[in-house]
Amino acid sequence: MDPFRDRVAVVTGGGGGIGSALARAFAARGARLALADVDRNAAEVVAKELTAGGAEAEAFAVDVSDRDDVARLAGEVTDRFGKVHVVCNNAGVAIGGEMWSAPTADWEYTMAVNFWGVLHGVQAFVPRILEHGEGGYVVNTASMAGLTGMSFLGMYCASKFAVVGLTESLSRELRERGVGVSLLCPMIVATDINANSLRQHPDPERRRQAEAAPSGENPPPAMRGGVIQPDDVARRVVRAMERNQLYVLTHPEQREILRRRAERIDAVFEPDAWGD
Repeated sequence: MDPFRDRVAVVTGGGGGIGSALARAFAARGARLALADVDRNAAEVVAKELTAGGAEAEAFAVDVSDRDDVARLAGEVTDRFGKVHVVCNNAGVAIGGEMWSAPTADWEYTMAVNFWGVLHGVQAFVPRILEHGEGGYVVNTASMAGLTGMSFLGMYCASKFAVVGLTESLSRELRERGVGVSLLCPMIVATDINANSLRQHPDPERRRQAEAAPSGENPPPAMRGGVIQPDDVARRVVRAMERNQLYVLTHPEQREILRRRAERIDAVFEPDAWGD
């Protein structure tokens, strides 16, 4: 029997990009979908698409930066579906700029969605998964920017590094509780994260800038590589869940970047660097 069949999966940021791709991948395996997004209309479009294909899916509005709103979502999803087995804390934003000159509002917004949004999802849904005792899975979306620092992405990196640490620790805490954990760290994916991030910014002026924002991501040199489609990411996530793998990486270019980082850390322990 397919382990996804009849399982209830909650996906934040489910109105597009990686979130909607995850929903499609889960639906193809027979899961029941709760699509949550700050833009409920976008989530409803995806839910209708899945429903037309024979899946059971419903859209919900949520602001993941608001702890009470995520708690409300957890209650509504449970009331609608009975239980939750999979939660994908996927909603995220990306704003670039110099760290020392970036407005405090940009920092607060980035951390509120990218870090606190993940934590709120863990706090709201993990207890419910543990309570029913049927096992489950948590997928937290970080980024390659959560594994190595990058120029002019300091806010984004800080938030995603926090998600990496949270998720690695969560995996250890849930390892013996029948709940799997995966950490998604993609590089460049064909999404509209730049424009969408500004559209939801609490500052009206930043929202106006969304009209001029380019579609897709404009990565710094350290992250440039092949651009892949969200469905390719979702396929890797499903495979990682089936294998209970913690790390989900998406691009072959990541291997060399991570190797160089590990070598720089390891070199600190060489006698000529370590000695007094």
